[in-house]
Formats: sequence, structure tokens, C-alpha cells
Amino acid sequence: MRAAIARQGQMVVDEVREPVLAAGEVLVAVKACGICGSDLHTLHHADAMLALSGMGGLDNPFDPDADYVMGHEYSGEVLELGAGTEGVLIKVGDLVVSMPMAFAPHGLELIGFSNNYVGAFAERMQLTAGMCLPVPNGLDARTAALTEPVAVAVHAVNKSGIARGEGALVLGAGPIGLALIAVLRSKGIEQIVASDFSPRRRALARSMGATAVVDPAVETAMDGWNRASGGATPVVFEAIGIPGILDDICRSVPPQTRITVVGVCMEPDTFLPLVAVAKELQFQFVIYYDPAEFADTLRALAEGEIDASPLITGVVGIDGVPDAFTALGNPEDHAKVMVEPGASAAITPV
Repeated sequence: MRAAIARQGQMVVDEVREPVLAAGEVLVAVKACGICGSDLHTLHHADAMLALSGMGGLDNPFDPDADYVMGHEYSGEVLELGAGTEGVLIKVGDLVVSMPMAFAPHGLELIGFSNNYVGAFAERMQLTAGMCLPVPNGLDARTAALTEPVAVAVHAVNKSGIARGEGALVLGAGPIGLALIAVLRSKGIEQIVASDFSPRRRALARSMGATAVVDPAVETAMDGWNRASGGATPVVFEAIGIPGILDDICRSVPPQTRITVVGVCMEPDTFLPLVAVAKELQFQFVIYYDPAEFADTLRALAEGEIDASPLITGVVGIDGVPDAFTALGNPEDHAKVMVEPGASAAITPV
């Protein structure tokens, strides 16, 4: 079967072996899979994912020097139930999503960052049956595939402790920043200010529910927040993930500010702790979500409580994945591109 493969720092399209089901697994046909910012970063900073695998205690650490197929934001149609799947809540023909991990006979694998399990930039993939959730309410495959990135935002908002009556300053309006805005809006947060250099992403932020946007080339994020909010202390969400951001936050925010770090910086970074100490800043670093948050995100998308549809700006087939990775380097081109195996090799705007 065909797949888009990460090979020595480049994306190539080639044939890979068909999945072979172990006990407790299902075979699915990939229907949609989002290209994540962490996919783009991993292509060039895969050693950071190797370190994360080691810290996570995985039995089979990820080897970035060997071929691997990314794709961890997916939905798929069940084609076959393997041995030992009696009693699962899914059946052949169901559209499903799952947390991107497999409980293999040899240990835990992270789907999309594994040399043994093919991610969803492929025609078919194997999943742990017990991890699969049937997609409810006739939710379409593209929106269902947003469950994973939106669950990241749900987890971050939950960890932040933000409550009604408080306001949020979202730094970065990439896919995760935009998902944060949608989740914050669903939680009843009335003042949401988003900062991004990209005019298109600022426009998307407004469509997702931001009440004001800031161009940091014109004014700082905090100046924009103060202008829009009247000077209240924000709950800050960092969704940029590049060196220097944490230091800038420390120096610019008021004392007692709570900062939730969602952006995944894969390079060394420094800041002056004295500034954070003097201001008594509270940093909360987050990653992923728990199973309950993942399931509740799927439910919220299916019931229309969270509207994340503006995130999707393009669709591409497997043959177009390498070009899509390049296109996503320009924030004016796209926010979230969905890979659909049967789609055109050229990115089709949505």
C-alpha cells in the first residue's frame, strides 16, 4: 500500500507493507488525517521525539534514522476485526477515532512516531481495538479527525484552571492556538485575545471566537491585550513553541499571571528565572490529554458544542503530502491540511 514516509529528514511517497494484525487489533481504512505542527517539527528535530520516547518509558524507542510513517490525527473505517476483539464496541463499517497509541504484544507504541506501526499518512493502518471509539451523530470523517488536536486544547484549558469571568491571551494562532480559542469559547470565556503575525491566521482566530486580535509587528501581545481588556490580568496560553517565547512572556506579563505552555519547542531554550520568581508567575506545561478528555472532545464535536471546522483549510492525497509539508511552512497558505488517501495530489482548498 502507498504511504508518505519520513526518510532521513525528507518526506517521500513509497510502498510499505500491509498491516498484520496482532491479537486485539483492528484494520482500518484511513479516511482523514490532519498534518500536525509536531509532524513538521519532527521531520527536522526527530531526535527530540526520541528523547520523549525514552522519558515516556516506551518499550520500543522511536528510531528517527529509520523509515517511519507519521499521522496521528485520524479517523478511519473499520475493515477487519482481529482475533481477541470479542466484546469491543465497534464493528466492521464503523467510522472510528482513537488516541494515537497501540498496546502491542511487545509494549506501547506511539502511532505516527513508530518504526513498527504505520501512522495515518497511509491507506490502511492497524489500531488497538479497545482504544477505538465509534464516531457518533453522523459526524463527518474530517471533523472527527480533529478530535486529537482539539483534545490537546481541551486538556490545556482544563489544566489552566481558567474560569468564567477571566480572560485569555492566546499567543500563536496556528492549529493548536485556533483550537484553544474554540475550546475557550465553548467554556464560556468571554474575553479571548489572539496574537499572530499572519493576517490569515488572525482572521481565522476571529472566526473561531477570538474577541480581538493582535499583530505583534505593530504592538506587543500584552499591549493588545490591555487595549482590548482594559488591563485585567490574562490567563496566557503559549501556542508558538519556538525559543525565546518563554523569556518574552516572563518579561511582559504582570505579576501573578498563570501561563499554560502548549507549544512544543523542540530546541533548547532559556529564560531568567529571577524575573518569573520576582513576579510569582505560574507556569503549567501540558502535553496530550487523558482518555476521558479525548472521548469528551469527540462528543463535543459531534454535538456541536465545539466548532473546530474553520481549522481545516485544505485537503490533499497521499501523493501530495511532501508538497503539503512545504506549503504548511507558510502561515498565509494553510492552517490545517487533511490527508485523504483518495484525494488529489494537489492541495484542494476547503
